[in-house]
Order: sequence, then C-alpha cells, then structure tokens
Amino acid sequence: MISKDLLEILCCPETKADLVLEGNFLISVDKNSRRKYRIEDDIPVMLIEESEIMDLEEWKSVMIKHGKSVE
Repeated sequence: MISKDLLEILCCPETKADLVLEGNFLISVDKNSRRKYRIEDDIPVMLIEESEIMDLEEWKSVMIKHGKSVE
C-alpha cells in the first residue's frame, strides 16, 4: 500500500499534477492527460510510456469519488 506521505510527494511525471490513489493505480488529476500509473508490489511504475490514458468519463468518475474538480 502506498503511504499517505509518499502520495503527497508523488506527482505525474508528464504534467506534474497531483495524483489520487484508486485501487492499484495512481491517477493524475490533470484532465488533459488523464494518466493512470499502475502499482506493482507496492511500487508505483511512474514511466509515462507504461501509463494508460483513461477514458474521460471513467476519469471524471474517479475524480468525483475523490472530491476533485472535473472542470
């Protein structure tokens, strides 16, 4: 599990946006990139080329769940 302290210092390597923890993924709060980074064995894989780009509706759903702006 990713600690709260680690989550506070991590950011999206592409946009430098904050991240939210959703299951085994860290998701960028940046609406334009919508990057999703997987976590393997409690280690975030923060490589842009290995990330996924989320569908806008799925991304909005996650952001709303975490109390983040979708605008």
